[in-house]
Amino acid sequence: QVQLVESGGGLVQVGGSLRLSCAASGRIFRINRMGWYRQAPGKQRELVAVLTSGGSTNYADSVKGRLTISRDNAKNMVYLQMNSLKPEDTAVYYCNVVNVDGRGDFDYWGQGTQVTVSS
Repeated sequence: QVQLVESGGGLVQVGGSLRLSCAASGRIFRINRMGWYRQAPGKQRELVAVLTSGGSTNYADSVKGRLTISRDNAKNMVYLQMNSLKPEDTAVYYCNVVNVDGRGDFDYWGQGTQVTVSS
């Protein structure tokens, strides 16, 4: 099992910044992909940003140029720097990790951290 703990959410005004962190621990073999997803009230969970072990990134169109994903492989950490925040960024943000062991690829999710952007 892999455990994920997110931190860094909170209340921020429009145009402000937040930095989310996610720490992975447990039976980590090789983390292939780390990413962030979000879910707003009444909406489905959606991809925000992912970062592969090879360094490739993929961002939702709505966050390009404002949010930046990064990772620290030595610490098994993934971060989401959020700038120029908008009210529509309000959601619960979830960390996601794909851990590869001898049996295959396994998805793990954090408990989520609330981000609220006030206008």
